[in-house]
This record gives sequence, C-alpha cells and structure tokens, in this order.
Amino acid sequence: MSLAGKNLKHLRKLRGWTQEEFAVRLGIKRSLLGAYEEERAEPRIDVLEVVSELFKLSLDELLLQNLSDSQGGYLAKRRAQKMASGVAEIQFVPVKAAAGYLAGYADPEFIDELNTFTLPMLSSGFYRAFEIVGDSMLPTPSGSVIVGEKVDDMDDVRNSNTYIVISRSEGIVYKRVMKSNRSKNKYTLISDNPAYQPYNINAEDVIEMWKASLVIAKANVQQRWDVNQLASLVSNLQDQVSTLKKKMN
Repeated sequence: MSLAGKNLKHLRKLRGWTQEEFAVRLGIKRSLLGAYEEERAEPRIDVLEVVSELFKLSLDELLLQNLSDSQGGYLAKRRAQKMASGVAEIQFVPVKAAAGYLAGYADPEFIDELNTFTLPMLSSGFYRAFEIVGDSMLPTPSGSVIVGEKVDDMDDVRNSNTYIVISRSEGIVYKRVMKSNRSKNKYTLISDNPAYQPYNINAEDVIEMWKASLVIAKANVQQRWDVNQLASLVSNLQDQVSTLKKKMN
C-alpha cells in the first residue's frame, strides 16, 4: 500500500484545514477523504494530481515518500526550494498569530506555515514582518506592518533605533530601544507617542529582536492632533527626556 493516505492527512494538518475544508479543495466528499486518511481506500489519481498541484509535489513523492519525516519530508523540500531560488521570503506575523508566535517562534513547522511575501528593495538578510496595533508609536498608525531584520548579536543594538522586541513579559512590541549605561541586563523601551511612558525590560527576558527596516502602512491614514493635545505631548516629552538623562547619568 502507498503512503498517499498518510501524506494527505499530514499535509492537511500542516495547513490547519479541517477534513471538510480539504475535501472541498479536492472536489470530493469529506467521508471519502476520511477513508483515504484512515487508509481504508487508495486515493484516485485525479485527486492526487490536485494535491500535487496544491503542494508543488510530484506523484512519486505523494505515493512513496513519508512527508512527515522532518529530514526528507515536505517541509525540508520547501526550505530547499526557497534557498535555491535566491529570493528572500518574508514571513508575516499578523496580530491574530502573535500568541502562537510566542510559543512557536523556534518551531520550523509553525514558521513555514506563516504567509510570506517578497520586497525587491531589501538588501540580503533575514527578515520578518509584524503587524502592530495601538497608538503608542504614532505617527506610525495602528495596523501598520513593520518589516524587521533579525538581530543576531545584541551588541549590535543601537540606541534610539526602532525594533520589534519579542519578550516573555511584553509579547511583541514595536519601540525605540535604549541600552542601559549602568547594566547590560536591561533595555529601556520608548514610544514615539510621548503620552506613553518608557519602561524597562530585562535582557534575559528578550526572545528575539528585529531592527525595523520598512514600515508598510495603509494609504490615506493620518493621525490628527489638536493644539492642546500637541502642547501636552511636548510637555510630557520634555519631562521624559529629563527623567532619562537623570537615569543615564
């Protein structure tokens, strides 16, 4: 017996599809898909051809290879194809996937199933994109997508540059980062909107850091300020700067 049924089940679960959703894509009944996955029946060749097109696999791979094998399986093949293409694919982490990212950032299967896109203006590097919400980084509007380049060495972090910071305590945030002069064990995270106070996090709490390279925002989205609000923000910012200078000295 071939491995087709086992592979169909594995591929469906990788995409997070129910049997009903996968059956619709294959143009068959859910009960028939169940029979295939439980190896009570062999998938028809026309069904396998649809699967082959969906996942960019050959019929031989579907029939004869165990795709759940992490060394020689579907995910390994996809990674090899990406590397061979020479095109840097950027995984996109939307707000709804933020909680899952904190648990699965080191899981290759989770990362490989994120949606991807490419940008021709980026230089070579390792990039990821994160959707941000809230007004703490105004004038960057809520809903913007920040494309960041991976920081492999924390000594490369530069004061006042913007970063996506992933930490166990704060989750995924977009902030300006200041390194403490007194201790290498703390970072100060600063919002561009001075209505928000800076705060500190411990270095050991940081899981990942991505230096912001591009901001992708919706067109015609503009934050409006009134005069009183601007005056209040300027005053607040001056107080924060004074406080930071005292801490740094």
